[in-house]
Amino acid sequence: MLLFTQSPETLPEYALSPALHITSTLPENGVYLHHDADGIALCQAGQKGRVRVDFVGGAANHRRTQGGGELIAKAVKHSVHATVWDATGGLGRDAFVLAGLGLRVRVFERHPAVFCLLADGLARAAACADTAEIVKNISLHQGDAAELLPEYAARYDRPDVVYLDPMYPQRQKSAAVKKEMAYFHALVGQDGNDAALFAAARACAVKRVVVKRPRLGAFLCGEVPSYQYVGKSTRFDAYLPFQAA
Repeated sequence: MLLFTQSPETLPEYALSPALHITSTLPENGVYLHHDADGIALCQAGQKGRVRVDFVGGAANHRRTQGGGELIAKAVKHSVHATVWDATGGLGRDAFVLAGLGLRVRVFERHPAVFCLLADGLARAAACADTAEIVKNISLHQGDAAELLPEYAARYDRPDVVYLDPMYPQRQKSAAVKKEMAYFHALVGQDGNDAALFAAARACAVKRVVVKRPRLGAFLCGEVPSYQYVGKSTRFDAYLPFQAA
């Protein structure tokens, strides 16, 4: 994965992954990371649009200030002291809403470029007075959650809730959203470890596993949930954890 920058000496530590190849020449094709004074963004060669993780303004600001009434809060938050492990970090939007509710959120992201985007967004949010306290509730970890969940469950206290938002086709009508998700899909493709991740989640969660799906989408791995929270376009399927033998 290429990371374009004209000032490599200013790159933050999270952008120095061996999986990211630094270049001062703009790529001629494909998606790449673009670093400048505003941070790090995902770009498509030949296109003007950029995807940047922004927890401070725009839609993120609305979700942050209105997050307590969101369906995800009802699905995940069972107490003010709940711990949540978000095993499919992505662009971090749901994790940030949950952290804004006061929950302690451990976020896992396995793709190095997505991890870089998310780390960059959190760094900028940590520097903003309005969001700095929320960032303190989030810890970010790079790696495959299907492998890391059992390791972390043995090392730390198990989480109350494991949250999963597997990749699925987007149907939003907004052109901006379509472009953003097109870039994202081009970057990460389709996730292929749903079964392993789902099993790991149910093995380490204390209270439940919550899975985000399209309202009319299929159940993850064909498993019928114990109960659901259904909205206009999205639903949250809740599963009880596996019982210890």
